[in-house]
Amino acid sequence: MKKDNLIQEKSFAFAIRTVKLYQYLCEEKKEYILSKQLLRSGTSVGANIEESIGGQSDADFLSKISISYKEARETIYWIKLLSATGYLNDIQTQSMLFDAEEICKIPGKIQITLKNRNS
Repeated sequence: MKKDNLIQEKSFAFAIRTVKLYQYLCEEKKEYILSKQLLRSGTSVGANIEESIGGQSDADFLSKISISYKEARETIYWIKLLSATGYLNDIQTQSMLFDAEEICKIPGKIQITLKNRNS
């Protein structure tokens, strides 16, 4: 992994946090349904970032970046729902939300820049 690709690094680190949170929710809280949704969306962000890096065209790149943004937004939803239903405490929630929202900003800005450039 290149050291100068911030979104690639952050999304990979977030995927690791998501996997560990999933393990915690299953082992400690015995929660399997919502946590599986969190696992899918939280790890999909980085997978789509990786796919965007290998995009074959600007349109392909933009498509994958857009998907990673939507997956990050979905992850925020699952974190909030897990918090609202008592599976995450305030510290866990705020920490995960901070990272997810920070990750959201990068592909969000990339989308805006590319759309403005192509207009």
